[in-house]
Amino acid sequence: MENNNQYLHEVAITAIIVKDGKFLITRRSPNKKRFPGKWTVPGGKMETNDYLQLPKDTEFYWYNVLERTLRREVVEEVGINIDNIEYVTSLATVHADGSPSLVISCMAEYIGGDVKLKEDESDQYAWVSLEESKNYELLDGIYDELAMVTNKRSGQKSEWQRFN
Repeated sequence: MENNNQYLHEVAITAIIVKDGKFLITRRSPNKKRFPGKWTVPGGKMETNDYLQLPKDTEFYWYNVLERTLRREVVEEVGINIDNIEYVTSLATVHADGSPSLVISCMAEYIGGDVKLKEDESDQYAWVSLEESKNYELLDGIYDELAMVTNKRSGQKSEWQRFN
């Protein structure tokens, strides 16, 4: 099924969650259609329900929709609360079924809760340092995002690139 609307993208947002200098990574369930068994960071797709039932912040707009979506997805997927969400990078892909995706990658601070995985999403989790993350079969690009966050937290800003 080819999508001919150039403006229609699935929008997803992910969180590189930082707690005590470590990152939360999760392993995608083996039954997932996309990237089964790969390690990644929590997140998910934005839905119109993330804002349509809320009052608008101005006459025409809802604000903080991505942040609201990310908080909801993180609670749903891993059961914890986050705050201080900051933009890291973005990526686009066209999936095998022809649907284009835009993913906005953010970093966020862990603020509370115990990790409780949503079984149909993930089957394992780990809190890892950047170095420890090399021991996991991460989705391509995630290590580089973790490196960006490590650098950003020490004051070095950059756009996405390969980090070795």
